[in-house]
Amino acid sequence: MLEFASANGDKLADSSSLAYRKLVSNVYDSNGYTAIWSNNRRWKPVADSLFAFIDSCKDYGLFPSDYHYAPLSFIERVVREDTLARKNAALWTRADLLLTDAFFMLVKHLKQGRLDYDSVTLRKDSVLSDTVYTQTLAKALGMRDVAGALQGLEPKHFKYDSLKTYLKEWLKTAHFRPLTWVEYPFRDSAVFYNSLVARLRESGYVDSAVTPADTAKLAAAIRNYQTNNKLRITGRPSSEMVAMMNNSDWEKFKRIAITMDRYKLLPDSLPKTYVWVNLPSFMLQVVDSDTVVFESKVIVGAPKTRTPKLSSEISNFVTYPQWTVPMSIIMKEMLPAIKKNVDYLRKQNLMVVDSRDSVRDPLTINWKRLNKNNFPYQLKQRQGDDNSLGVMKFNFRNKYDVYLHDTNGRWMFDNKFRALSHGCVRVQQWRKLSDFLIRNDTLKYHPDTLKAWIKRQEKHTVWGFARVPIYLRYFTVDTKRGHIVFYDDIYGEDKLLRNRYFANKPII
Repeated sequence: MLEFASANGDKLADSSSLAYRKLVSNVYDSNGYTAIWSNNRRWKPVADSLFAFIDSCKDYGLFPSDYHYAPLSFIERVVREDTLARKNAALWTRADLLLTDAFFMLVKHLKQGRLDYDSVTLRKDSVLSDTVYTQTLAKALGMRDVAGALQGLEPKHFKYDSLKTYLKEWLKTAHFRPLTWVEYPFRDSAVFYNSLVARLRESGYVDSAVTPADTAKLAAAIRNYQTNNKLRITGRPSSEMVAMMNNSDWEKFKRIAITMDRYKLLPDSLPKTYVWVNLPSFMLQVVDSDTVVFESKVIVGAPKTRTPKLSSEISNFVTYPQWTVPMSIIMKEMLPAIKKNVDYLRKQNLMVVDSRDSVRDPLTINWKRLNKNNFPYQLKQRQGDDNSLGVMKFNFRNKYDVYLHDTNGRWMFDNKFRALSHGCVRVQQWRKLSDFLIRNDTLKYHPDTLKAWIKRQEKHTVWGFARVPIYLRYFTVDTKRGHIVFYDDIYGEDKLLRNRYFANKPII
């Protein structure tokens, strides 16, 4: 059977492909081609356990179809109900191969997930050795505990554990039904409107006779959908409308799967103490011993000026910092405004500094001659409450030149949507964060000292404390007060991964 699979492009007679054909072959070669999961025309209890694990693997953010669920279900049913089929040696062989291959795939997906490693992945084992697969199989067979052996591969992260716990409850009320995915924005208008009509038909807003050519009926259906879902009523499709249409339970499950795989990109254990900034939730959390010490609202980069994902360590912070405006902001926003009215610099509390670090009088500069290829100055904002960095700036090494800081626009923390910055992260509870960083250095930096510096509006750099790891990450699914919560996919990263890995998953 293995020889046939090799000659047939690793496919068995029922078109099932073996993802680990070479490893599967080695396993059976080493055991003298003895069946692993069956004996005397019966599945062993450990095979029943594996099949049950596959059947319920959505509890782990996995898709049963990835583990030969359909052919295994067919074999399980026919050997149970058909006496003649039970005598079919080829059927038992096929089942054994599929179960072994499915087990190895589960090892990979539970240990490393399905997403490609990227520049912020903290795992080092980009390739699992054959030993990991075979030892896990031996452990499952020896202990007769498939679930226990596989669960031992999962991430050791309290947020992952919480999500998996509440996922089981969420699945009890989820309704999975096939719905047409509507791609927006679109490149092909014909494809878009065909999928839109199909989706409206599935929701009962149009009947089977309506086509994209029926513009009046289509506009009326769109208005009805917008009205019923409390959207802005225009009679035309919008990004908000399409996002709501695509937000089915099946699509939510895909986002859960993506999130659980993101935890698998982290190392087996994180430091005892760290700062965690989740961009889609607009929240910062300080974690100590798997306990959230405190959290703060944050403002992150707008979709056009995204905050990057990164890992670093907070090395120091500065009271009443001075802001040196990045050249990208100068060119895109400030220089056009200055050319219209030089008084813009005064209103924004900006000073012009030349290459000798001397402050220049802006009225002596011919601003109209300056451009991105000719700008021999820096724009710096004087420290103070009206400084864009606010009262405090937290520094950590990174190639993007981003940092955490206070802001002079503190009213923006009241916004629900807080992807508003140029890329840096604005922190509402900056005082709590600074106090936490020096909590073990009170002799050198007494809290009253910081308060005095801030009261006197003095610039000081605070350093020498134990560096605290900081992780800027992108997780659109979390748990809160016993429930799974979903955040907006502000940068479209979930959509990208959904289309790359999970677009055509069959519902089981």
